[in-house]
Amino acid sequence: MQYLRPSHNKQSLSTLLDKKTQKNGLRNTVYSVCGNKYTGEWQNNKKHGWGIQVWKKTGAIYKGDWKCGMRDGCGMYSIGNPQSNEYTEYYGEWKNGKKHGFGIFSYNCSDIYEGEWSENTRCGWGIMYCANGDTYEGEWWKDKRHGKGIIQYANGNFYEGSWRDGNKNGYGKLFYPDKGQLYEGLWVDGVAKCGTLANFRCEASRPPKYQIPQLQLVDMQEVLTEAQSAFENHTITATQE
Repeated sequence: MQYLRPSHNKQSLSTLLDKKTQKNGLRNTVYSVCGNKYTGEWQNNKKHGWGIQVWKKTGAIYKGDWKCGMRDGCGMYSIGNPQSNEYTEYYGEWKNGKKHGFGIFSYNCSDIYEGEWSENTRCGWGIMYCANGDTYEGEWWKDKRHGKGIIQYANGNFYEGSWRDGNKNGYGKLFYPDKGQLYEGLWVDGVAKCGTLANFRCEASRPPKYQIPQLQLVDMQEVLTEAQSAFENHTITATQE
């Protein structure tokens, strides 16, 4: 009589049932215990491909690409009440569940940011359209204006120059087209510290109400150079701290 050895590869009933219940491919809406629902593609029991996720508690909705259970690729995320026009919305690229790459974010349908992201923060080059009419275009770092950028104010004035931690820092120019004046110099934490204010011709400008007095400095450039050196030392110290 032939003897058959028992197979060591035999799987338990619980393992087989678990495999049968695992989700793969396109599925209808699947509800979680907390009431969230997902409709879309799966792979190895994880959201993978294209799908729509709705969170019951917040009412947030995500429509887009998924990878191994996380938002990854291109998709749109919105939260709020569209009927009252109070909601935030992001459309763009994602990586490992975070905004990463190029995307457009609407803040309560007022301020709008269009540009680069890194791990859920504005980082790189981008444009911010503010509800008050101001527009900033330039570099960002960790959600703050940082680097080179231009801000156009609603009243027509605009600043072009360096930024750090959200404030004007370093060398920059502030134009006053309505007055026909230009400030050019150094800024520290948003405050003009040392520079020159001059008149320039502009069709839209009005004659200045107060004339700019003539400078009586022996060497104006030396004063500006010293101020710049002091600013650079301040920057180095702040970075080390």
